[in-house]
Amino acid sequence: MRDDARLEDLGAGLFAWIQPDGSWGLSNAGLVTGDEQSLLVDTLYDLPRTQRMLDAMARATPAARRIDTLVNTHANGDHCFGNQLVEGARILASRATAEEMHEVTPEMMAGMVAGADQMGAAGDFLRRAFGAYQFEGIRLTPPTETFEKRLELDVGPRRVELIEVGPAHTRGDVIVHVPEARAVFTGDILFIDGTPIMWEGPIANWIDACEKIAALAPDVIVPGHGPLTDVRGALAVRDYLVFVRDETRKRFDAGLSARDAAFDIALGDYSAWLDSERIAVNVQTLYREFGDDSPPPGPLEIFERMAELSR
Repeated sequence: MRDDARLEDLGAGLFAWIQPDGSWGLSNAGLVTGDEQSLLVDTLYDLPRTQRMLDAMARATPAARRIDTLVNTHANGDHCFGNQLVEGARILASRATAEEMHEVTPEMMAGMVAGADQMGAAGDFLRRAFGAYQFEGIRLTPPTETFEKRLELDVGPRRVELIEVGPAHTRGDVIVHVPEARAVFTGDILFIDGTPIMWEGPIANWIDACEKIAALAPDVIVPGHGPLTDVRGALAVRDYLVFVRDETRKRFDAGLSARDAAFDIALGDYSAWLDSERIAVNVQTLYREFGDDSPPPGPLEIFERMAELSR
């Protein structure tokens, strides 16, 4: 896990906090400023990482010394566990995100990592993925306001559009569009050079979300994970999702189990994307969408599959 996080100045009062590794929990965030007002897009997975980001932003612009508004793009902890450090901010998220945020808590993550030694191969995988984060001391800090579908805000003279595109990656995914700056912050609708993971679906919503991002014609896109990108990055994620949907459907129709299908799909060029073992989650979610009524695997079994696929 590389620790080379940095603040990127996007111009026009916009910034991106990039954690280039982009693997498990190494998410990106963003900042929109205008006339000394500020809007932060997401916090990070633990308090030290979030504080480091906030300090860098405050050094870069006076507007970030006090964050006025925080938007959580979705409920995964690597985009909201640092919320408590943004004191006094108005915290916005979709209604579905606010409901989902309480389901996987910092205490649960801390307990899972602490118990990894008793979980065999799955535990080894969990420790590699999450062992570097400090989940102790995090106080889950939920949104103070929620919305559905769409909300427009002003950050100084700058208009900001919050657009709900979930359920897709999670139940309530939101993208943040800054039309004047031709910029979009996508949360985990986009993983660049990394494999998307579909906890929720339906996949058609996610494919549509990628196409909506492309239709906005942004000059710069800040993904949830990985390097800055543009419309080509959004379409590459769409193409991965279409590929996985079609390959999974073939195996579902042929009667393979979800486990066997995940191991049978040849990823081709997509095997070079970071964390390609997430195919196990994506196939399982698609099988549920396709109507598989067999008992779903528990989290430990899913992580065992990913551990095996990552070897």
